[in-house]
Amino acid sequence: MFFLALVLTVASFMGRPADFALGDRVGVIEIFGVIADSKQVIEQLHDFRDNDSIKALVLRIDSPGGGVGPSQEIYQEVKVVDALKPVVVSMGSVTASGGYYIAAGAREIVANPGTITGSIGVIMEFANVQELLDKIGLGSVVVKSGEYKDIGSPTREMTADERGLLQELIDDVHRQFVGSVAEGRHLDPAVVSSIADGRIFTGRKAMEMGLVDRMGNLEIAIKRAADLGGIEGEPKVVYPPAEKSRFIDMFIEETLNRLQFALQRERSVGLQYLWRGFN
Repeated sequence: MFFLALVLTVASFMGRPADFALGDRVGVIEIFGVIADSKQVIEQLHDFRDNDSIKALVLRIDSPGGGVGPSQEIYQEVKVVDALKPVVVSMGSVTASGGYYIAAGAREIVANPGTITGSIGVIMEFANVQELLDKIGLGSVVVKSGEYKDIGSPTREMTADERGLLQELIDDVHRQFVGSVAEGRHLDPAVVSSIADGRIFTGRKAMEMGLVDRMGNLEIAIKRAADLGGIEGEPKVVYPPAEKSRFIDMFIEETLNRLQFALQRERSVGLQYLWRGFN
């Protein structure tokens, strides 16, 4: 009993409930920053799905979006888990593009009135340094197996045919986004398509359009998840166990994350569900 009390006390000072809190619980999973990988979030979803004491989940999302693949993978897994246990999304300051894609898979979405959300759209950006290379006397020699193998090359202008091919690709992925939002939010695809032009909304405006269910903070989302999960009284909250890292490891990881994000902003590679207004 002394050991249990000690661990609970330490956990309270760490700012998170202990993982083995007794009774029925609500599991909270955090998705912060640019979405570049789905592995950790999916593993956390599986852990809470398979834990019988966790009756409902909350996804706390504060993200401008990110890669198409990871966003779609998490969305699909959220829907699978929600079929077994209710999943409620709590939107932070920004839940846009790929962040909203993930949220659309949950049973309910809770947002703050001033949350920035929406940005339903797809983006692919290419840099062109041809003029710079010409000024300094550098050229590029390309040997390729097919006409479109170097599509998006930064050393030459994009042809009309190449732009058309990429636009078809973008339009296809955009239709997937619209279809997923319509399915997850039980909306007419035509209605979603009419607002899926990349524009952003406040949480309050998003609720008026059916993209969000209710206004509230994380605590409201946790209580709503507890109600949906049949938990009576004040819900106990549990987070995934934090990975143990040395300070120097955390410092290096944070530095690399910021560098990676900066590079992504300067030279985006591949399709992205990403709101570019995020700093």
